[in-house]
Amino acid sequence: MTITDARQETTQADRWPGLYAVPSGPRAAVSAAVARRIFAHATQRLGITVETPNVRAVDTSAPTIVLHRPDEFFRKVGNDGLIGFGEAYMTGAWDSPDLDALLTRMAGEIATLVPDWMQRLRAVWMARMPRTHRNSEDQTRDNISHHYDLSNDLFATFLDKTLSYSSALFDSQVERVGDHLVAASPGIVERTDLEGAQGAKIERLLDQAGVREGSRVLEIGTGWGELAIRAARRGASVRSVTLSSEQQALARERIAEAGFADRVEVDLLDYRQVTGTYDAVCSVEMIEAVGHEFWPTYFSTIDSLLAPGGRVAIQAITMPHDRMLATRGGFTWINKYVFPGGFLPSTEAIEQVTTEHTSLRVTERLSFGLHYAETLRLWDEAFRTSSPVVRRLGFDDVFERMWHFYLEYSRAGFASGYLDVQQITLTRSDS
Repeated sequence: MTITDARQETTQADRWPGLYAVPSGPRAAVSAAVARRIFAHATQRLGITVETPNVRAVDTSAPTIVLHRPDEFFRKVGNDGLIGFGEAYMTGAWDSPDLDALLTRMAGEIATLVPDWMQRLRAVWMARMPRTHRNSEDQTRDNISHHYDLSNDLFATFLDKTLSYSSALFDSQVERVGDHLVAASPGIVERTDLEGAQGAKIERLLDQAGVREGSRVLEIGTGWGELAIRAARRGASVRSVTLSSEQQALARERIAEAGFADRVEVDLLDYRQVTGTYDAVCSVEMIEAVGHEFWPTYFSTIDSLLAPGGRVAIQAITMPHDRMLATRGGFTWINKYVFPGGFLPSTEAIEQVTTEHTSLRVTERLSFGLHYAETLRLWDEAFRTSSPVVRRLGFDDVFERMWHFYLEYSRAGFASGYLDVQQITLTRSDS
């Protein structure tokens, strides 16, 4: 290591406490040995090529993982599982020339990467969510600020002009599968541009919520104001609530520039503190930040605010029900570095919670998970192109690797089918 490298690592170690620490001692050595065996079995079974400083890749057509510092990699993975896997990428202990293909291959088999005997002992070794990450009223603002108050300029480096930070809905065929609708892959049909696809996503959600002239609309989770602007353009009056001061400021600015300051109110307020009566309630990818223990509160609050005959339309990222149950209460790399307190519901969980705790019932679901994979691909492409701007904003190379990994890790979940995104319409069972 050169003097320059040493200084750079010292600076990064200060910025990222604990990230550069490599687990040591007898226990870490045993865990690393176990991780090596599991890793060798998993990569062989999944057809992943492994390259190390002493072994060059032979099959270059297969997804490849390059272990620059194998000992650090296995010690981090052995000590912290998938958290260590992500952290080892952040420090550069491993890399991949085709990260998207590698992570997609792994995501498709995520439930089987760990042997059955370890799955049965999950409660013993799985990291638990810290109590400071619970989305209670006194902690949820800090959790939201951790992500959304990073910098409006940072998000602008990779989002389109609508500043929509959720899945777009590209031009697509829609088919009925079982009890819900499924949008075809954007790769199968002609795609619109990202900005147009984001607008289409919002307009469909507003349609599902029945937003029209004179509607009283509540939006839970403002984002940067695009949904509120489009609802106001339809003639609705909108109250939007957020816990991000950065988003509130820019949303208000964008709403005023669009000429709808008299129709839209943006409050820095927890959804649990909202009062009033609304004909339509909309919420785009906000339930993921609620926390499973607060889902009954979230839906009960919406139920209490909805006017007779009103409609609810939410966009939600979902995961398989069995995996949701297996990972509930766990602490992941995404929780630690990107979304503190975040947890994805299953469609079964949403239906169960609304049935048991509210008068709301799911009346329609549209699945378009592959559209999120495409959205994330475009975001990552724009983010990497904007590297010089990101650096000028004060973010270092560790942050860039973290954000790139986050976008690709998420994209892999949707590309493999492990994750889905749905627009869900709810109405009152007695209406």
